[in-house]
Amino acid sequence: MSFNENTRVKIPAILHLCRLGYDYLPLSNVIRDENTNIFTDIFEESILRINPGIEQSDVKKTYENISLALDNEDLGKAFSDMLNATSGIRLIDYENFGNNSFHVVTELTYKNGEDEFRPDITLLINGMPLAFIEVKKPNNQEGILAERDRINSRFRNKKFRKFINISQLLVFSNNMEYDHESVEPIQGAFYSSCSYNNAAFSCFREEEEFDLNTMLIPENDEIENLVLKDNNVSVIKHSAEFKTNKNPVSPTNKILTSLFSKERFAMILKYCFAYVNSETGLEKHIMRYPQFFATKEIEKTIDKGVKKGIIWHTQGSGKTALAFYNVKYLTDYFHKRGIVPKFYFIVDRIDLLKQAHREFSARGLNVHLVNSKEELQRDFKLNQAIHNQSGNREMTVVNIQKFKDDSDVLRANDYDINTQRIYFLDEVHRSYDPKGSFLANLISSDRNAIVIGLTGTPLIGKDRTSRETFGNYIHKYYYNSSIADGYTLKLIREDIETSYKMQLKDALKDIEIIKGDADRRFVYSHEKFAKPMLQYIVNDFQKSRIRFGDHSIGAMVVCDSSDQAKNSLNFLTAQTIRRIM
Repeated sequence: MSFNENTRVKIPAILHLCRLGYDYLPLSNVIRDENTNIFTDIFEESILRINPGIEQSDVKKTYENISLALDNEDLGKAFSDMLNATSGIRLIDYENFGNNSFHVVTELTYKNGEDEFRPDITLLINGMPLAFIEVKKPNNQEGILAERDRINSRFRNKKFRKFINISQLLVFSNNMEYDHESVEPIQGAFYSSCSYNNAAFSCFREEEEFDLNTMLIPENDEIENLVLKDNNVSVIKHSAEFKTNKNPVSPTNKILTSLFSKERFAMILKYCFAYVNSETGLEKHIMRYPQFFATKEIEKTIDKGVKKGIIWHTQGSGKTALAFYNVKYLTDYFHKRGIVPKFYFIVDRIDLLKQAHREFSARGLNVHLVNSKEELQRDFKLNQAIHNQSGNREMTVVNIQKFKDDSDVLRANDYDINTQRIYFLDEVHRSYDPKGSFLANLISSDRNAIVIGLTGTPLIGKDRTSRETFGNYIHKYYYNSSIADGYTLKLIREDIETSYKMQLKDALKDIEIIKGDADRRFVYSHEKFAKPMLQYIVNDFQKSRIRFGDHSIGAMVVCDSSDQAKNSLNFLTAQTIRRIM
């Protein structure tokens, strides 16, 4: 009996997806359009069912529009807009997600001319192939790297544009637990949005507990026999290893539950993607898991009637992006309750205002800038939730630098009582003074407002006032977690080479002879010490260059601003000095 990646990972994964509510389809008797890989009979039946009252001609026209949209060079944005449209013919029933059709197939051929690929597993909703899964057997590092190269190669192949545009989500797993010591993700179960270049694989660490006994459909012998027979592996059915591989909490099956259980898949498809206009072109981003769970915790906090709280996510983890995702999520949350929300992102420096403007605009939000208390007063008195004429979602970015100490900016009767204001306050660890300041004025002027403080630094000691002002933590994401997930690279401590250590110690002795018992700050800035020390740092930097994905980088720390870069250089210099002493 031969066991390989199919029998060890793929077949158990298919059976797990069946237990999550997906119907297995053998490819021998399906009807599909090879240009899009949409299963047209399932598509027509599903669209007619979830859109009562439409005709077959309407379905045909909708299908033609989908096919045209998939030809765009837009990473599937036009199709994504159709997938999530709130008017017209629905492609997915989000209000009753279980009303859709869910199918799983294996080795579905994606072909254009002579070029083709076949994902291990493809998931379809209403006949549309919206996600695919690639698996490898455990302890196969070379095979994993080769598979990742194949994935990226097909992303770059223009012949596969339609297939990439319709695919929303990719999972890649070798059915092993994550390796926290690895610099790049090559072991575990990862997820990514699709790309025209390289997939940005991310870890997904589940933070909620599932009751699998009630969530999973009981094992079905008839379905299992169908899957095994269709894949020519019936011989493994009664083996002990196969029974072990079906474990619902194996690394692969865990991520499938996290991403593709129906409630989760609905949230991901509707709220977890962002199209970002970057300097290198359009990119498609997907929520990182800490942003995902922070969003769910914000909802739970509001459900409890709590109006304030703190998101502590380490620097560089995407707090601005979190605010962006929550504009759509919370807009729908409040619309279901007949409430119109208005969103504010509050900063206390002009450079942060510019940065927020850039980040929100790149993700497609209309941005309204407020840079004076007069502008803010006019905004509060305006009886509307947005300022743009197109009805697009909007974020008002407020820079309070010039009036953060004012206590009379706003009055309680300034605001529109029919609007739910939601404030995201950036960098609250800098201690917005809760007394006699703009912040106190802001909170008192609208007691119904929701205030969410964002910080990358824990609020302890002198920051106790911030905790009192902003409430308890809503969600936390620590620095060590960011390192483990690969978003922040680990600072690697190494001994200084003996020759340089001796050279620097000699320099310190020379300075002491010249200047006597001088202040250490003077000693460390003296040319005799600084020059060999900087030479060592430069040489060590060049020798320590590492490969990370397709980008060669020489730093051990990921920085997301020039200030952080300076701080990191100062830190590295300080560490070098300590290792000499």
